[in-house]
Amino acid sequence: MMEKLDIPMPESGMATTVEEAIGIANRIGYPVMVRPSFVLGGRGMEVVYDDESMADYMRAAVGVTPDRPILIDRFLNHAMECEADAVCDGEHAFVPAVMEHIELAGIHSGDSACILPSVHISEENLATIKEYTKKIAVEMGVRGLMNMQYAIENGKVFVLEANPRASRTVPLVSKVCDIRMVPLATEIITMELTGRPSPVPALKQRKIPYYGVKEAVFPFNMFQEVDPLLGPEMRSTGEVLGMSPHYGEAFFKAQEATQSTLPTHGTVLISVNEKDKPEIAEIAGIFAECGFRILATGRTCDLIRENGIPAEKVLKIYEGRPNILDLITNGKIDLIVNSPAGKESRHDDSYLRKAAIKAKVPYITTMAAARATAKGIHYLQTHPEAKVKSLQQLHAEIE
Repeated sequence: MMEKLDIPMPESGMATTVEEAIGIANRIGYPVMVRPSFVLGGRGMEVVYDDESMADYMRAAVGVTPDRPILIDRFLNHAMECEADAVCDGEHAFVPAVMEHIELAGIHSGDSACILPSVHISEENLATIKEYTKKIAVEMGVRGLMNMQYAIENGKVFVLEANPRASRTVPLVSKVCDIRMVPLATEIITMELTGRPSPVPALKQRKIPYYGVKEAVFPFNMFQEVDPLLGPEMRSTGEVLGMSPHYGEAFFKAQEATQSTLPTHGTVLISVNEKDKPEIAEIAGIFAECGFRILATGRTCDLIRENGIPAEKVLKIYEGRPNILDLITNGKIDLIVNSPAGKESRHDDSYLRKAAIKAKVPYITTMAAARATAKGIHYLQTHPEAKVKSLQQLHAEIE
């Protein structure tokens, strides 16, 4: 269908054997996203980086048959993920707003924080997303609600998923955009019984002068030996919404609602992997501007200092004592920014994130979330007069 509509999707293939899977992955190019052909909540989905890992995945896959193959897609690297909920009557479709995920592609949409309406997506890409959503909804003959998942890589929009059903984000879109999506969908579904005309053609785009940030709620405090890393498998058990004229404050409010309130002062510990190091100077700079004491490990600390930002070097657990685990346990850390070391490292750094859960220290595992965190704290510091408004007051500001 996407070929018929001339809508781009990541290169993909289907495999039932190790040899087929490795052949497809080499044709597409690593990294690739692999998953069972039927999946809920991202169960069994993984990002695979080499032939060895692909062989391991295929050998561990359960119930793979010719009619239930493994799906393999090119992983869109460093791509912004976004989604759109639409209401459609089979001939017309309406998209109230596009949601921009804070975490990059590769994190399950249910686990990713997202901003509504989007902040960083260009007007051109927004128009493309709405156009693609309407085309697909009409082509599929959707009557009611629909959810679309997209990724933007180097300015190009790719379709990831088309779900002809209601999504868990429908209540969020309804609250933020002041649109009653469920009653509208019900009206469409019952049109043949009621004889009423479709409400969709009368719906108009509106300018929303504030932001809503959805944040996922995780159960990691109940499972303290589980590494709280995010990935393609969904791990959240709920979600909350923060709203504000500034997306940084909306993000801060959302974190507060998850009972993981961000500190507005104190000490931040930063330890990131090689691929995230180019972004760390900007984030450390915002924390320094906010008056935070910065502690960092090894090469991360060197990079921060090279950019003229004061930072103190601390030891990892295998480098001696006192180390970062001691500091967390003794209550010396107020916030942790740690992206996983991954396969390129000889050392496991999951102890750091598990220690954060046990000590109830807010922790960030992606650079996008770290940036949003720093900007949210900065906004709170520079706007102490920020007021709380009711949903009705916010809705009255929509143009």
